[in-house]
Amino acid sequence: MAGSELTNVKSPRVKAARRLTKRAFREQDRKFLAEGPQAVREALKLDGVTLELFSTAEAELRHPELITEATLKGVPVHRASGEVMAELSQTVTPQGLLAICRFVHVPLDQALSGTPRLVAVLAHVRDPGNAGTVMRAADAAGADSVVFTDASVDPYNGKCVRASAGSLFHLPVVIGSPVARAVQELRERGLRVLAADGAGKHTLDDVDLSGPTAWIFGNEAWGLPDDVLALADDVVRVPIYGQAESLNLATAAAVCLYSSARAQRVP
Repeated sequence: MAGSELTNVKSPRVKAARRLTKRAFREQDRKFLAEGPQAVREALKLDGVTLELFSTAEAELRHPELITEATLKGVPVHRASGEVMAELSQTVTPQGLLAICRFVHVPLDQALSGTPRLVAVLAHVRDPGNAGTVMRAADAAGADSVVFTDASVDPYNGKCVRASAGSLFHLPVVIGSPVARAVQELRERGLRVLAADGAGKHTLDDVDLSGPTAWIFGNEAWGLPDDVLALADDVVRVPIYGQAESLNLATAAAVCLYSSARAQRVP
């Protein structure tokens, strides 16, 4: 690892990284932080995405393969003291690895190129942990892309990146699309647009999910607004068989996405 250990939390390099915890600076620099070995591992798989890597001595010993891979790819690796890593980290217990990455999102038309069969749309989703978990579920279900509408949380938020568990680097992600435009594009690509909402007239048991489908997921507290519900081809709810009042957003999204994925794969 080149260079001496970074120990000054006020050094220009540390300050330049620290500013990326703020959305305004992320957008200005078009960079974000990916924290933890899983996020770093997935970021390094994409050429040109990882710009710098910070690692404590302990993390270097635990994950030598990541340090080697970064070095082979020409990514500057900086050894950081525990104090510096705590300054950069957005977790209570830093894992000792943190990468500066360039933005990876793509335009809507690029994300929907080809013949997409499963797409997740996040409309008015504000909780970064939920949003990141939906990305992870979409990735696991084999979705073709995830669309963050203009009223949703920033997917480069540190908590969102961590919750995605690397899935941010796996599938096309769109940022800032007006929901009406996203729905229009999805329909033009031949997808049926379903809104997931607890007040839906139909349940997952009632609808045919074997065709290309886009799911719209709404806000954690109040769901989807009426104007968004009106855009959908149908409003569908997850059936509750027990006594729970409802499912949280990420769990409901996982159920919907996997229902579509399974229906599309059953002969």
